[in-house]
Amino acid sequence: MGRLALIGAGAWGTALAIAFSRAHEVGLWARRPDQREAMRSTRRSPYLAEVALPAAVNLVDDLHGLIAGADLAIVVTPVAGLREALESIRNVRPDLPVLWACKGLEQRDALFAHAIAAQVLAPGTACGALSGPSFALEVARGLPTALTLASDNEAFARDWARRLHQRTLRVYFSTDLIGVEVGGAVKNVLAIATGICDALALGNNARAALITRGLAEMTRLALALGGDAQTCMGLAGAGDLILTCTGDLSRNRRVGLALGAGEPLAQILASLGHVAEGVAAARSVERIACLHRVDMPITMAVCRVLDGSLSASAAAQMLLERDPGAESAASGEPGGVPAAAQSMPAASTIGST
Repeated sequence: MGRLALIGAGAWGTALAIAFSRAHEVGLWARRPDQREAMRSTRRSPYLAEVALPAAVNLVDDLHGLIAGADLAIVVTPVAGLREALESIRNVRPDLPVLWACKGLEQRDALFAHAIAAQVLAPGTACGALSGPSFALEVARGLPTALTLASDNEAFARDWARRLHQRTLRVYFSTDLIGVEVGGAVKNVLAIATGICDALALGNNARAALITRGLAEMTRLALALGGDAQTCMGLAGAGDLILTCTGDLSRNRRVGLALGAGEPLAQILASLGHVAEGVAAARSVERIACLHRVDMPITMAVCRVLDGSLSASAAAQMLLERDPGAESAASGEPGGVPAAAQSMPAASTIGST
């Protein structure tokens, strides 16, 4: 048994707290004091009201005390809150191992989580990502789920994957941190595209093609940033992509469905009630793709719908009119790199360490 500090009590943080409390001592911290008090008194989360919090999940007010007494910190905030959480950990326990369970990029500089961690955490801190196909509600209910724990530190990844592994929450380890994070970010963008496709009633054939070609985009970007193509075929790549693009619990797919139905983006986000990381990630992924000269036509079509320069139907038509080419996950589409990238440098450190 280990002492786990879970920072962030949204749906995913609550679900992980419930799951890990079956085998570990779990402290859960929510940013807002009123939320902590409400969860403590009702034993329910406002984001996951269907599942009661077991007594083993301890709602904690003192973040510093929680971090100080932990064996492992797991940050389960949106990416926008990751930097602040990591700074809190560094200031209290610079030696504490850290996992993050958020998927996406920090918008200002289009940084993946591992790059944020490299800027914030003390050198040599054992850290990594927890990712994979996982709806919070199903994890909280104890339904079978498989995740990937990825870190550049293989001993850390192997050890904590073993310690967090359960019968219904299977945790595998990987040393391809970049590949796992690319999968976690890009799949949310592709889920928006798939929602648009479904809203336009383009059919199951089109959805399957979109997911498959989206996987090719994901793989090209992962390879350009130093990731492994095999990771994109695994849980954190294809597995998470398929779940997010087809599952009714997917927030990003719901965004796409609403966009395809003609709803304004501001209205969609206001009514969602949760963060849809794909909306912010789309622009950052496009930025990185241009800088690294990676062809990602589906991602760029989603960006044009999000910024209002194309309607959902026009974006679908644009993709359908592209010239055919060889089917290869690692190769680009006909026409080479996107026009926006023609005047940009061939390489950049953006989004990577």
